[in-house]
Amino acid sequence: MSNSTLTVGFVGLGDQGLPMAAAIAGAGYPLRVWARHRGSLEQLADTPHTPHDTLNGLAMSSDVVCLCVNTDEDVHALVTGGLADNMRRGTVIVNHGTGTPAQAIRIAAACRARGVDYLDAPVSGGRAGAEARTLVTMVGGPTEAFTRCKPAFLTFSSSVIHLGGHGAGELAKLLNNTLMMMNQANIADVLELADHFQLDTRALIDVLQAGSGTSAALGMMAAGATTTPPEMIAHLHEVLLLDMNLFEAAMRESDAPATTLIERGYAGAHRVPQIVETLSR
Repeated sequence: MSNSTLTVGFVGLGDQGLPMAAAIAGAGYPLRVWARHRGSLEQLADTPHTPHDTLNGLAMSSDVVCLCVNTDEDVHALVTGGLADNMRRGTVIVNHGTGTPAQAIRIAAACRARGVDYLDAPVSGGRAGAEARTLVTMVGGPTEAFTRCKPAFLTFSSSVIHLGGHGAGELAKLLNNTLMMMNQANIADVLELADHFQLDTRALIDVLQAGSGTSAALGMMAAGATTTPPEMIAHLHEVLLLDMNLFEAAMRESDAPATTLIERGYAGAHRVPQIVETLSR
């Protein structure tokens, strides 16, 4: 299916969704957008797109509708609030947000009852990755729907990976987030020990980044420590805790043996301000 024959709808023009939508349009896909607040559409002034006054209108005119909203509850409300009922049979709804596998399965069932396919396709990389078009997109859902949508995902991603059925994309995202936070806990432990020995912290970071102890978490912490405003650090702290809440809920819901990962992940999320403070000296 060529770019000119796949019409993509988009809902959620926020910090990450806006550059994702712009990337889709920039690659030649007809872009349809709807927003609760018309002011949000002004950010697409320089991007080819067709705005819709109603969610139903967007649904009827789209082959694929990508959602980049805050919570599973927001996704479910959109899906059952007119989106799935007004899309043609065989079209696809895609959730790019972070949620739980169980909720992805429930939302997929609501879509299936209306003859619409569903993919959970959370992304990793934040706004910077969306702008650079280097997001990692993790997808759960039917292979045929994934194959149809993958070219559109590649407009904003450097890697698009199909992991299995509904919920697999969300599980992969939660595991990825938790591993990052576990790495942050390790970084905090190492820096605390370095302080005990009065080791030059910045020099140590240079060693760790160049050596086998490096990680994406270390790179992000080192790069942002001296340039990120305190209010952004506080926001990041809140976001990481929300991600851990989702991971814990998913593990409890499936009765998974994940106590160690949950505890270590929370430790990493809570200690981000400590890491930044140490690296900012």
